[in-house]
Amino acid sequence: MRHAKKVAGFVFMLILVISLAACGGNNGGNNAGGNANAADGADNGGSSSDGGKETGNDGAAEGGIDTSKFETITYVVLGDKPKNGQLEKVMEKVNAILKQKINAELQFKWVEWADWQTKYNLLLASGEPLDLITIGTDWLDTWGNAQRGAFLPLNGLLEKYAPLTYSEIPQEDWDQSKFKDDIVLIPEDHYTQWVNHGIYYRGDWAKEFGITQPIADFETLGKYFQGVKDNKKGIVPWDTNGTNGTLYAGFEAAYTDNIDLPIGTGYAGVFTGKSYDERYTVDSPIFNDKFIDFAAMMKDWADKGYWREDVLNYKGDTRTELKAGQTGADAHHTQTFKGLRVEMDKQQPGSELQMFAYSDTRGNLISMPITHGGTSIGAHSKHPERALMAYELIRQDKELYQLINYGLEGVQYEIKDGVRTRPAGYDDAKDAFYTDFWGGRVDKFEIPSDTDWSGIGDVYKKYDAIKKPFPYGKFVFDKTNVDAEMTSISQVVGEQMPAILYGKAGDPAKAVQALRDKLKAAGYDKVKDEIQKQLDAFKQSEQG
Repeated sequence: MRHAKKVAGFVFMLILVISLAACGGNNGGNNAGGNANAADGADNGGSSSDGGKETGNDGAAEGGIDTSKFETITYVVLGDKPKNGQLEKVMEKVNAILKQKINAELQFKWVEWADWQTKYNLLLASGEPLDLITIGTDWLDTWGNAQRGAFLPLNGLLEKYAPLTYSEIPQEDWDQSKFKDDIVLIPEDHYTQWVNHGIYYRGDWAKEFGITQPIADFETLGKYFQGVKDNKKGIVPWDTNGTNGTLYAGFEAAYTDNIDLPIGTGYAGVFTGKSYDERYTVDSPIFNDKFIDFAAMMKDWADKGYWREDVLNYKGDTRTELKAGQTGADAHHTQTFKGLRVEMDKQQPGSELQMFAYSDTRGNLISMPITHGGTSIGAHSKHPERALMAYELIRQDKELYQLINYGLEGVQYEIKDGVRTRPAGYDDAKDAFYTDFWGGRVDKFEIPSDTDWSGIGDVYKKYDAIKKPFPYGKFVFDKTNVDAEMTSISQVVGEQMPAILYGKAGDPAKAVQALRDKLKAAGYDKVKDEIQKQLDAFKQSEQG
């Protein structure tokens, strides 16, 4: 096995040298081919077991790149930093490999979930010399941050410092990764996932309350919450908090034909496409009269006690409560559900956790953009070249990839019959590990897990049967003419929307009208007209 790893390492270096020689003279990302198998020979990527010794590192990495100066690479990730010490143990191993290969180390920089939207954008606007940055065009305002100059153009750098990644990503995907003419992100386009949002509920309790069919609308969900209220003493039906904006996404998918535009406005997306068939026409769920009806339903739910009275100030962990049997619901997306179902089967046997996906109501479901996840380089990075080399290794070196995604074999996991499972004696509090690495996962290095629900394939098939292609992959909104208005709109939404969604804004019709009036005063019409103008131009470019 050790001999095999050495041979694999030699193959990896040989491939990298050839790639650098072939690609070093290219410019601008214009020759990226569609060869998704370009890095297959690197699957075992020169596995290192030297404990960080600089064996073979004479100051020049593969391809003659100067790595004589040791550099620390930061990686901005979204999530709460683990506190049980396992991250540090895994990163010791990760950094030993990075030191040996490129004379660098990696440090994660965490943007924690409390007020994460604000913290993330402020960090990117701070001028801090960030290196690798997690991005997402449909949830992290990537194009807005690109327009504000947050990211370094990668033209001419990728083919030299990340040649395997550059070659495996097809030109079509690179085209969707550009701001104007510059590549500003590396898409997570080789990873299969569905992040279709919805609300989780206990199937056993639903049956107890006479709900025998899967919940597929908010009306039936309300009946479930009432069942919890009536039959489970001391349990809050959905012990959520006001920072969770999921109900707005639910309204949009379940009660309108609107589809999301990649235009961020903070807590809730104000501007959408009117429908898939009218995707080049700007609309807004907030100005749909059905939004008043939905706000009234949420006020009714609040009055009935489906969530706690201080929901807007509550900061508790709903998922932990669900797993402890202390609440009846939680909310997120399909990728979370597939693991949570297995956890609930163990911690609440017989609970039969189910998911009401908002698309279940009317089939309003758009495929994910390939840029839902990805990685950029900060505009003020002091060593973007080494940062790209580190990213390349994470994405192309199997050992590094699995360390960062799964942790230490024998501690966080072991493999039985090709499936990841927990080692005997594993304790989640003591042994759990994660990095929230959502910037470059690839199917080729993924290991199936016994923590994934076996029925998730049927859910994916259901989604695949109704999904419509994401239509805005090449649409990048330029907000130069409306930047001040966009900022004001985001502030209004953040101040007003949580209270409306959680029934704490008084009379629903008056609260929604007040929100609309404030949006208008903030420049809603001016922004809408600007988006429409750019969508018209986009339509022309798409249809010729």
